[in-house]
Amino acid sequence: MMQVKATVDGGFPVCEIDDRLYGSFIEHLGRAIYTGIYEPSHPGADADGFRTDVLELVRELRVPIVRYPGGNYASAYNWEDGVGPKASRRARLDLAWRAGEPNLVGIGEFARWAKKAGSEVMMALNLGTRGIEETRNQVEYCNHPGGTYFSDLRHSHGNPEPYNFKVWCLGNEMDGPWQVGCKTAEEYGKLAREVGKALKLFDPSLQLVVCGSSGPGMPTFPQWEATVLDLCQEQADFLSLHTYAKKVGDDSATFLGETTQFEAFIKTVESTVEFARARARSKKRIKLSVDEWNVWYHSDAAAAKVEPWSVGPRLLEDVYTLEDALVVGAFLIVLLRHADSVRMACLAQLVNTIAPIMTEPGGPAWRQTIFYPFLHASLYGRGRALPTSVASPAYENAKHGQVPYLDAMSVLSPNGREVTVFCVNRSPDSKAALELRLGGFSKISVLEHLVLSHPDPLAVNDKAHPELVIPRKAQGALVDRDLLKATIEPYSWNVLRLSVE
Repeated sequence: MMQVKATVDGGFPVCEIDDRLYGSFIEHLGRAIYTGIYEPSHPGADADGFRTDVLELVRELRVPIVRYPGGNYASAYNWEDGVGPKASRRARLDLAWRAGEPNLVGIGEFARWAKKAGSEVMMALNLGTRGIEETRNQVEYCNHPGGTYFSDLRHSHGNPEPYNFKVWCLGNEMDGPWQVGCKTAEEYGKLAREVGKALKLFDPSLQLVVCGSSGPGMPTFPQWEATVLDLCQEQADFLSLHTYAKKVGDDSATFLGETTQFEAFIKTVESTVEFARARARSKKRIKLSVDEWNVWYHSDAAAAKVEPWSVGPRLLEDVYTLEDALVVGAFLIVLLRHADSVRMACLAQLVNTIAPIMTEPGGPAWRQTIFYPFLHASLYGRGRALPTSVASPAYENAKHGQVPYLDAMSVLSPNGREVTVFCVNRSPDSKAALELRLGGFSKISVLEHLVLSHPDPLAVNDKAHPELVIPRKAQGALVDRDLLKATIEPYSWNVLRLSVE
């Protein structure tokens, strides 16, 4: 059994965690919309055509903000196609995913769905094929009360109240050569600056997210970030980061260590943001929005076989394993550790397409394995991030170097009465004897110890077996004065909830 020692300091919180750290993403991609959130013919559909079983699962996750409508889809999207009477909307070809788009769900429909789900909307603007004029018109349509052409157009569409979307993404992955309308850093930075200027003149309280590099492996990284920030320092409130973990072959050791690379990515961007701020002699601290992150590799081969131009194709429908859930849990630990700079994040995506929720057309909806670590973090990871130091044995990996077997992060609840410790054990065969000392608290007791594990690391939840991999309560965790002792199973995600004073 591994010996792991850790400390949590309750006297010096890192920061207040922004609830939007537990955001998600719905793109017009695959079955995320059609037969995902929207299926008017489904027995459980509501009057607006939305699947109520999916809404229940989204509400269970308590997703505070959802990015929409893309993604790559946004870079050639005309927002006008998705408003007004459905009978008069234009069907389009989506070039990003080579699919048909009937535009039965647009801004108004998605705003209603988000309200039912209890979520805000993070609206992504098209800066691939469009520019200042179209984006300012869209913001006026969405947010102005009335008395102007575009706000009155919204009224005529049956939506008198403004949507009041507060977060706007200025494009998506604009350095990606796969993107319709991709740009150099200078081209994008100048356009984003001018669009941002127009949006801030409309409403200075809008929060604007400018595009970072499409990923840390891009040849443009991190010079892209530095150039864009030099041009947009005064307009930007957030800089976006995108990252996906992929498993190659049966190399689980490298796969489980992918989040060490993610943490290095965040640290580099944090440094670049500070460098740009110093160059601008600015007091403004731009924050980070990790508005795409997840595990994504299972469906890569199947994607090439999808019939082009079909509506709602089965595209990127990863079926997630226990092992994938451990990586998602490790991602969440990293996000919490950097919650002072990462104020928003979006698990990409939410339904059917690389998602924690799956559906069958006309049939059931169920929770994938990755649903559970995200659920636990969303439920118990709100409040204040606490400094958490872990001394764990590590393994040597050719790609990532030294990877600790056990990683952990802690959160103090908003009422100050609970500490939750999230931890993941990457070892496939060794238990960990965890001794965690909690400073700054008295009268500590264990409320519960939740564990997500399975004898088969490749076990999945599917339509036939939707609850094969689910959390269970573990026994044996105890506290002696300020010392927590618990046994952490191999290949497991753990949530240790403690009552404190």
